[in-house]
Amino acid sequence: MSDNKSFKIRCPWSGDNEIYIRYHDEEWGTPVREDRKQFEFLVLESAQAGLSWLTILKKRENYRIAYDNFDPERVACYDEKKITELMSNSGIIRNHRKIAASINNAARFLEIQKEFGSFCSYIWGFVDNKPVINRWKNVSEIPPRTKLSDLISTDMKKRGFTFLGSVIIYSHLQAVGIVNDHLINCFRFDELTKMTS
Repeated sequence: MSDNKSFKIRCPWSGDNEIYIRYHDEEWGTPVREDRKQFEFLVLESAQAGLSWLTILKKRENYRIAYDNFDPERVACYDEKKITELMSNSGIIRNHRKIAASINNAARFLEIQKEFGSFCSYIWGFVDNKPVINRWKNVSEIPPRTKLSDLISTDMKKRGFTFLGSVIIYSHLQAVGIVNDHLINCFRFDELTKMTS
């Protein structure tokens, strides 16, 4: 018999997979104001292109080890030898374009840090440091991209980032809490709205 007190209404995409549920409950949509975590999500989101997010979450710890705990300074220095090593690592997505993009993007990430003081200052600046709170009733209402993600993606492409189109950027904005896309009946919607209001 289930305990009704512990029952929580969640966004339906979290399903019944423990990894997904933990990610939904503890991370997705929570404002991230730490650069290392921003970089981690950029690497993982671009790796996810064309794949399921659950596939990436299952490989997340392998990425953490392979990518030196998502240290952008270290990743920016990866050479051909390191790329070959990553391409032979079955614990991550072995796609040469995605791996090359992650190294290039690390260097661009450092440039933004130098220009803006932090990557967080740059990306949160697009929303005046306040999360966009949407009020969706159904998952079908959530768009794959928005004018905001188009704007950020275009700006990042001008700065030399690769493999980060508007759809990937929108996923990133959702993940790091710049956009709150929890459904209004999800318990996390109220938690995050109160946290950020």
